[in-house]
Amino acid sequence: MSPLDYSKFGTFFDKVIRDYHGDDSGDKKHITDWSVDEGIDYDVKKLGQEKLSMRVRVGRNLLGFSLPGDMNKDERIKFEQKMLPAFDQLKEKYGGQVHSLTPDFGDDGSNPNLISKDEYQKLVDAHVMFKDMDADPYLKSAGISSDWPYGRGCWQSDDKMRIIWFGEEDQLRIMCMKKGSDLLDVSNLNEMLKTVESIDGIEFARDENYGYVTSCPSNLGTGMRASVHVKIPNLTKDGTDAKAKEVCKPLGLSVRGTGGEHTPIGKDGTVDISPSSRLFIKEKEIIGKLYEGIEKLMAIENA
Repeated sequence: MSPLDYSKFGTFFDKVIRDYHGDDSGDKKHITDWSVDEGIDYDVKKLGQEKLSMRVRVGRNLLGFSLPGDMNKDERIKFEQKMLPAFDQLKEKYGGQVHSLTPDFGDDGSNPNLISKDEYQKLVDAHVMFKDMDADPYLKSAGISSDWPYGRGCWQSDDKMRIIWFGEEDQLRIMCMKKGSDLLDVSNLNEMLKTVESIDGIEFARDENYGYVTSCPSNLGTGMRASVHVKIPNLTKDGTDAKAKEVCKPLGLSVRGTGGEHTPIGKDGTVDISPSSRLFIKEKEIIGKLYEGIEKLMAIENA
């Protein structure tokens, strides 16, 4: 419920977290490192793939606020207002605009960034905005979707490649997306993260053992999900991703539909592939594992 809870209730959480994330030693500490070694080639053209739809996102929460499961309406509005100067600075660098679902700012009056229901649906259809959280029974049971739609929205840059969600499962979901063949392009996200955290009053919540604090213990550490859409028609010719999951699970990869979790695969056999590790792994290692996974997956696909 707060960024400090993982430490406060550490007697319980530490054992659960380390068991889930595979720390057999019981004493690992998370290290953040984006610096990919020079000379490494992560271009998937070598693997028979052309341009892929690539997306990398991280979950971040700020010190000074409750985590989303314990926020009330007033705090959600306060958080959105806290982020507005940060979005102004991002607009100076990347352009773009804020799209907000918050009906009003309470005692502070109207919301200048409020969008209509039709505008919201267009953003959802374009995968720019997240779906109605209040319709998700899991987020609802955790209190994360409470007070919907107050404190919810996003900023998107002019080039459409950079997006920040606010008010979803974590206070911030910061992401970059691009079509390309070089997986190193996803590491451009680090530049935006540095920009956001350099803004006065913005401090990401961290734990000395678990790295970046997230609402769900499964996302602790990097809080990062790097994914690509890969076309594997042979492995999905039965219309499901079952065979793809059999191949990917031993490689530490998750397989999802093209619209995210619990969505169908593409009609042309396109699936969403991402490394499942988050904690006790470096960001540069996640990118490396993603390339290795695609390489092994394509070898089986083309066998």
